[in-house]
Amino acid sequence: MNSGKFVSPEVEIALKRQKARATLSSLFVSLLAIVLVGLILFYISIAGINLVQPDIVTYQGSSQKEDNLEKKELNPAIQRKPSSPSSSMAKVIAANTVSPTAIPVPEVIDPVESVDFGDGDDFGSGWGSGGGGNGGGGASFFGQKSNAERIAFVIDYSGSMAAQNRVGIMKKELSKSLDGLTPGTQFQMIFFAGPVWVAGSEVMVKGQAAHEGNTIKGPDGKTYEWVTSGGAHGFKPRGKVQQASWLQVPSVEGKLGSQKREAISAGKDVLKDSQKVVQETGLVWGTRWKYALEMALDMEPNPQVIYFMTDGSTGSEAMQVARTVGARAKSRGITINCVAMMEPKAHDAMKEMAKRTGGKFTVVEADGKSTEIPLK
Repeated sequence: MNSGKFVSPEVEIALKRQKARATLSSLFVSLLAIVLVGLILFYISIAGINLVQPDIVTYQGSSQKEDNLEKKELNPAIQRKPSSPSSSMAKVIAANTVSPTAIPVPEVIDPVESVDFGDGDDFGSGWGSGGGGNGGGGASFFGQKSNAERIAFVIDYSGSMAAQNRVGIMKKELSKSLDGLTPGTQFQMIFFAGPVWVAGSEVMVKGQAAHEGNTIKGPDGKTYEWVTSGGAHGFKPRGKVQQASWLQVPSVEGKLGSQKREAISAGKDVLKDSQKVVQETGLVWGTRWKYALEMALDMEPNPQVIYFMTDGSTGSEAMQVARTVGARAKSRGITINCVAMMEPKAHDAMKEMAKRTGGKFTVVEADGKSTEIPLK
């Protein structure tokens, strides 16, 4: 027999299991102890931190009541071109305070010219009203107002305008419209009867029975011939039709150099000469709308607004002309405002043309009073 103790296999297995359980228990207790110590240390460290939040101090300047200044309206559709060296460039002032608006400051190039800063039309009225440079546009004709930059007046100078002082009423209103054109506006006057011509041309119409010798001599010296079948509405051009070009209202004023002053003087003469043409142009036989309206539509660049005034219908073709011309004008974004001078026969066609182009239709009575007719 063996002198040592005999351990059966069953006992040995039980001892190993007990040993394993004891080991696991020891490990688990050790982990719990470590976690507990960690939590205690964390709590001590947190409790020892003195959280002090700094006071936030803000300062606000005293609020002053803003003056209720009247702001002139600036036309956003048009950009003003600089009209003198002293205001040729604008800067924006950067500030460290909040401001509701940015203040434009012109760059001073010539100290001598800029002594009276903000005192002339250069910056003052040009900035405020949009009248300087190309910053403005528009006209009014028999109560029909427009803010366009390019305006064509297509005006009836036929013989029938002599009745009931129609021509006197027309000339007075047209002159008033020219006076009211804002600086920078481009304009032209196209007159018509049987033939059509650019205002200021020499017109020779021999009469309703004359098939030859009806001529228009333009300011450029070129001659344009018209023929007629004998009726008031039978006129048509023989060959090329006269081309209309734009005139422009002077756009700058104030203390400028000699070259600028000469340009302004020339621009003022444009209005003066146009006024003279309105008063001195005589009446001519015949009435036809077609070529007058087409001459306005063919201008380059296109007019934005056409003021069309007549005292008579153009016969059976009136409605067809209204629809054809109206469609062309609409496709180019041109508005046609129509004025009927004491002539009910022209109302339907003129209303149609105005309606198609988004324009207005006005009737002028014998006393000169104008009434806008709703377009339905």
